[in-house]
Amino acid sequence: MSSEPIELAAALARFEQLWSPRIVTTVNDYDVRVAKVAGEHVWHTHDHTDEFFLVLDGELRIALRDGADGGQREVVLPRGAVYVVPRGVEHRPSAPDGASILMFEPSGTSSVGDRHEEVPGHVDATTGHRL
Repeated sequence: MSSEPIELAAALARFEQLWSPRIVTTVNDYDVRVAKVAGEHVWHTHDHTDEFFLVLDGELRIALRDGADGGQREVVLPRGAVYVVPRGVEHRPSAPDGASILMFEPSGTSSVGDRHEEVPGHVDATTGHRL
């Protein structure tokens, strides 16, 4: 953990990879991660934790399968918006025009959840990379 302030724009400028979160700092047992995203992620579920999203730039869309009938809906997060995907809800983030996001989740949480469809090559299945 850094003893100096961390400028998020500078942290994002340090890498180019999409869907490959970087750990900016930690708070107790939680990672604060930033990521650049574009296109679609993968349908996945976190069985034991909620997932917090804050859009720093661009627009993030999160498709959700959370109805008893397996129905699907989508939430749209413009810049500055936050959203929490509850644990156990299958979801797929996407950003057709690209976005930068901040996530807050327990250290060691996989970027593709506990259950997921096949992970495409453009998605980094990781527990986060240090800046």
